[in-house]
Amino acid sequence: MAGGGTRNWRLVRADTDAVPPSARRFMARARQRKFRAALPWLVGAGALLVAGGVAWVVYGTSLLGVRTVDVVGAQTLDPQEVRAAAAVPDRRPLARVDLDQVSARVRGLAPVGKVTVTRSWPSTLRIEVVERVAVAAVPTGAQFTLIDGGGVPFRVVAAAPAGLPLAKLATPGPADSSTGSALTVLAALSADLREQLVAISVTSPAGIRLELRDGRVVIWGDDTQSERKSEVATALVKRAGKEFDVSVPKIVTIR
Repeated sequence: MAGGGTRNWRLVRADTDAVPPSARRFMARARQRKFRAALPWLVGAGALLVAGGVAWVVYGTSLLGVRTVDVVGAQTLDPQEVRAAAAVPDRRPLARVDLDQVSARVRGLAPVGKVTVTRSWPSTLRIEVVERVAVAAVPTGAQFTLIDGGGVPFRVVAAAPAGLPLAKLATPGPADSSTGSALTVLAALSADLREQLVAISVTSPAGIRLELRDGRVVIWGDDTQSERKSEVATALVKRAGKEFDVSVPKIVTIR
């Protein structure tokens, strides 16, 4: 011990070979266990970061925003009318478009019977409409109101479409009993009667009349037994006569 008994210490890095193999294996296994324990957390954190980034791109930016509103099925409607009714802002994130609300707005257009709205990634909103089909034209002054098979008035036109029968009704509509009676009779008509039909009028529950070509008339009565009345009337109109009463199909008269 030199210099008054003071010891001089110095650190020396042990050579790898100085560590016993068993200790090295133990430390390696310990590191592996730590890594395996941390791996699920690392993977989860990475997945959350990726999911958060994707969600931000999809919901929070216009990168996948609406650039095209594709209208399918419009015939009498102008596709631009449908787009205006849909009222979807340009570049709005496609994922944030409320499809039910868009459908409801488009259904507000009178000619639209059904509507389906879907997303077409990456940037197109597809609106498929099925327009109402007219089954009769109701005279309203100098114009004509078209009604569909449910009695819904959906369009006013200046002239009745060719081949469409007139329905002489006071207050056409789905809740109107006279409209319902007219539609029941129209649905029951044979092809022969439908071809000859010019107009159907309903003045009261039992006051249904068919006006045929050449001024001939079928007195229908009420809308009950309409299929049977159609069969009887189809046979009767082949005979001579101007007025055929099938209101009681078992007892018919021809005038």
